[in-house]
Amino acid sequence: MHDTRPAGFARRTGALIYDALLILALWFVTLFVLVAISNEAVTGPTIQSILFVELFAFFAYFWRGRGQTLGMLAWHLRLTTLSGQPMTLIQVMLRFIAAMASFVCLGLGHFWVLIDADKRSWPDMFSDTRMCYVALSGDSSGNSSGNSSGNSSGNNS
Repeated sequence: MHDTRPAGFARRTGALIYDALLILALWFVTLFVLVAISNEAVTGPTIQSILFVELFAFFAYFWRGRGQTLGMLAWHLRLTTLSGQPMTLIQVMLRFIAAMASFVCLGLGHFWVLIDADKRSWPDMFSDTRMCYVALSGDSSGNSSGNSSGNSSGNNS
């Protein structure tokens, strides 16, 4: 059995940094291949479009397929819809658009978690999804995971 609660700012940020490093690695490989093929520097709107499509594909694949990216997996986070169903492609696109809007606004949509009573970010609100911290039943980092030791000193933000 799993205990789920809204994901806090620190865990979301950790997953975001983890995923950003994975995306940068993907982009490095892509650019390396393109430079090797063309034997010159690659720039311009076509290259930017390729990288943007890769960014969307990364998130769409993981959000739609597993409900979590690799960064979210490492930080025990999962995306769910409000109805508990898998995310639709429309929800994935809406979440991605809201995440980009948040990025353009210097992360304001990400910081929104700190002031929203339900710990929702702009992408959560815009796509009717929520990001949850998923504690395994044997996880000793929180007291609501079924741990009988009474250890409640864990910070599950």
